[in-house]
Amino acid sequence: MWNQLIENADHLPNFLWNLILAGIAVITGWLIKYLLSIFLRQSVRAQQDFSLIHTILFRLGKAFNYFLPLLLLNMAIPLMRVHPSYVPALSKVAEIALTLSFAALVIGAIKVLEDYVYHTYDLKKTNNLKERKIRTQLQFIRKVSIALILIITACIILLSFDNMRKLGAGLLTGVGVGGIIIGFAAQKSLGNLLAGFQLAFTQPIRIDDVLVVEGEWGRVEEITLTYVVLNIWDQRKLILPINYFIEKPFQNWTRTGSEILGTAFFYLDYTVPVDQVRAEFERLLDTSPLWDKRAKALQVTNTSERTIEVRALMSSSSSGNAFDLRCYIRENLIKYIREHHPDSLPKTRAYIENKGDQPLSA
Repeated sequence: MWNQLIENADHLPNFLWNLILAGIAVITGWLIKYLLSIFLRQSVRAQQDFSLIHTILFRLGKAFNYFLPLLLLNMAIPLMRVHPSYVPALSKVAEIALTLSFAALVIGAIKVLEDYVYHTYDLKKTNNLKERKIRTQLQFIRKVSIALILIITACIILLSFDNMRKLGAGLLTGVGVGGIIIGFAAQKSLGNLLAGFQLAFTQPIRIDDVLVVEGEWGRVEEITLTYVVLNIWDQRKLILPINYFIEKPFQNWTRTGSEILGTAFFYLDYTVPVDQVRAEFERLLDTSPLWDKRAKALQVTNTSERTIEVRALMSSSSSGNAFDLRCYIRENLIKYIREHHPDSLPKTRAYIENKGDQPLSA
C-alpha cells in the first residue's frame, strides 16, 4: 500500500506535490503545538494561582504557531519538486522566517522569566524592599536583552546574504566608530541610557518607591531606558528624564524600608493641659490599626506670642498608612480639644486699662 501511495504521488503535478508537502508541514506543526498545549493545560487545570505552564502557553503560544510549521517546512524543502535555480531563494526565505520566529521565541522566554520573578517577588507585601530591588533590575535587563536580540537577529539575516555580508559585519564590528558618531549627535540620549544602567544597579530609586520630586508626592510606576514615570497621588503622571535622578536631589521615602514617621502639628492656647492631650493622643494610637507601635510622642516644640506649637509624632508601616494616621489623629484630637478643653483653642487677648475718668478711646 505504501509503495502504491508513492507511485501515485510520483504522477502528481509538481505544483500540487509542493502544495501538499507545504500543507502537511504547516498542519503538522500546528497539530503538534495544539496537542502540546492541550496536554499542558490538562496538567494545570486544577491550579487557580500563578502557573508557570500557563505563562509559557501565553507568552510562547503565538511564536510556536509560526516556529513549528516553519521548521517542518524548512525540512520539507529538499523533498519538493522545484527547479534548482529556485531552491536557494526558497531556502533563504524559509531561513529568514525561521530566524525571526526563533527570535520571537527567545523574547517570549525572557518574558516568561520576568513573569515568574514578578510572581515570586510580589510587591503587595508591606515591606517589599527586596522585591522592588529585583524588579527594578529585571525590568531594565529585560529591555536591554530584547534590544540586543533584535540587533543580533538583524545582523544574522544580513550576514546570510553574500552581497549584504559586509553591511552585517559592519553592524557587528562598527560599534566603536558608530558609537563616536552617535555620541556627538545624541549626547543627552546616551547620557540618559548610561544613567539608566547606573540606576538599575546602584538603585537610588526602584519600582514602587515613594518619592517627592518637584514638590510632587508619588510612586515610581515605570523605569525605562531613558525616562521614569511617577504616578502622582491624584493619578497624574510625572515623566522625568532618567538622568534627573543622578544630577538633582529628591526625596525617597522608601529607600531602605517602607516604615516611616509622620507628624501632626497643633497650635493651641497656653492654657491647654498638655498631659491630658498626650493621654488622649496615646489612647487614639492604641485603638488605631494604622499605628505600627514603633514610635509615639506628643511634645511642645515651639512657642509664639499667641500660641504654643504641639507636635504629635507617630510611626506607621508605609507612607500611605502614615498619611491616613496623621489625618485620623488631627481630626480626633481637634474634636477632643473642642469638646473637653474649648478654652485651649487659639484666642486673641486684649487688655483695656481705664485711667481715671478719662473716656475710653474708640
